[in-house]
Amino acid sequence: MEEIHEAIKLMEQNKTEEAINKLETYLPVANEEDRYTIGELYMQWGMLEEAKFIFQALSEQYPKESELKIMLAEIHIDLQEDEEAIEVLNRFTSEDEEYMEALVQLADLYQAQGLFEVSEQKLLEAKNFDPTEPVIDFALGELAFSTGEYQKSIPYYEKVYEVQGLIGDIEVAARLAEAYAATGEFEKAIEFYQSTESENPDNLFKYGFTAYRAQRMDIAVKVWEQLIENDPYYQSVYLYLAQTYEAEGMIEEAYQTAQKGLKTDEFNKELYHLAGVLAYKLGNNEESYKLVREAVAIDPGFKEAVLFLIESYKGNQDYEAIAELLSSIMENGEEDANYHWELAKAYREIESYQDALIQYQAAYTNFKEDSDFLKEYGYFLVEEGRTQEAKEVFAKYLVIEPSDHEIEEYLSRLSETEEM
Repeated sequence: MEEIHEAIKLMEQNKTEEAINKLETYLPVANEEDRYTIGELYMQWGMLEEAKFIFQALSEQYPKESELKIMLAEIHIDLQEDEEAIEVLNRFTSEDEEYMEALVQLADLYQAQGLFEVSEQKLLEAKNFDPTEPVIDFALGELAFSTGEYQKSIPYYEKVYEVQGLIGDIEVAARLAEAYAATGEFEKAIEFYQSTESENPDNLFKYGFTAYRAQRMDIAVKVWEQLIENDPYYQSVYLYLAQTYEAEGMIEEAYQTAQKGLKTDEFNKELYHLAGVLAYKLGNNEESYKLVREAVAIDPGFKEAVLFLIESYKGNQDYEAIAELLSSIMENGEEDANYHWELAKAYREIESYQDALIQYQAAYTNFKEDSDFLKEYGYFLVEEGRTQEAKEVFAKYLVIEPSDHEIEEYLSRLSETEEM
């Protein structure tokens, strides 16, 4: 034992190599108790392979010693040797003092391997062995929760909640709230969230989101405001809080929240888009365009943002901006039939007719069954002197809209004019 104390002192003095050499020299002559102590030190120092060698030898020497098997299983788990850990834990019998602990560890290992039914079987064995142990009910609840069986998890959590509010660092009420929310029982979930004492940011976010889904905007706002006060860098909350303010008609508060969110998450395209929409509602058009263009710069495929810009530019009759926007996006490889049509209309408005024709022709493949497109395209072709093509387009239009006598007469006049 003196050598072990000396080794510990050497390690405390950061003389790692000397400490290890001291134990390695002593190990062959050490008794069982000292070898066990050395094995524990090796585990503390991260020397898991060396510790495994010691506990394997001791376990073979004393096969009925439960504590040795538990230590050996833990080492195998830390070394990610799950099969070896399972083999060791399966040696336990109901007569062993650590039998229930072994069953719980087996359940964890089988769950990690995706063998959920086997995992549940081991936990039920543990429950039969000790029906009153809250940890087993909690583990059964956690297993069901992890596989999406939320309704099944609730009775287990409730049984634990009756006797114990905290398992490890997990608040049981928070788990019940999540489970009830997942089954759509939002009011019940809110009750459990209200009973929690934790101000854990994740729990507060989920609490607010549950209230949001339950249309309890007052609660959602209050909880999310508290979350931001506690943790201003919790990025996910800003978008939802801003959307909630917007839904409540609090546009200025929504805009300020989105702006704060962008300071913590400068690459969030949804926040840029929302901030832009809110700026537009507040009458700040230039800021609106700038923000939404940032969203499109982050993701040129963000169609909702692109369409917002198109409609906003149309409102200001800024067709140059539409043409510039869509040309840039399409040059980046973003393809959408609507973009071709919108770009054609923009080019037509700025009198870039050849470019407009190219875009109408590109859009035609996707919109040849769309009566609005065909009518517009037909008129454009007439303006461009492409009468024969226009007649073909109007003829297809009349197949879709045979009751449009105005176009029917127009087509007839086109034919007569061409014959003269």
